[in-house]
Amino acid sequence: MSPARTYEVRLKASAEKELDRLPAQVTKRVIKALLSLESQPRRRGCKKLQGTDAYRLRVGDYRVLYLIDDKAQAVEVVAVAHRKDAYR
Repeated sequence: MSPARTYEVRLKASAEKELDRLPAQVTKRVIKALLSLESQPRRRGCKKLQGTDAYRLRVGDYRVLYLIDDKAQAVEVVAVAHRKDAYR
């Protein structure tokens, strides 16, 4: 059996600010989802966005947009936003 690959989850400064502005209950759920990306960045429920290398993860009415760098084993969170604002 191969050892589990772990990815480092990094937040851009703008994504960190967006996360700070969310309600406390939503923040807890988003952080739990972000931690799950460490072991499975392409987990069930994530979707690759068309026209870009980004992926999106649904957390209730909120979306986490992120990029995966397999060589560096890193996940860069680009945005955390309500679904009505996430793709603008």
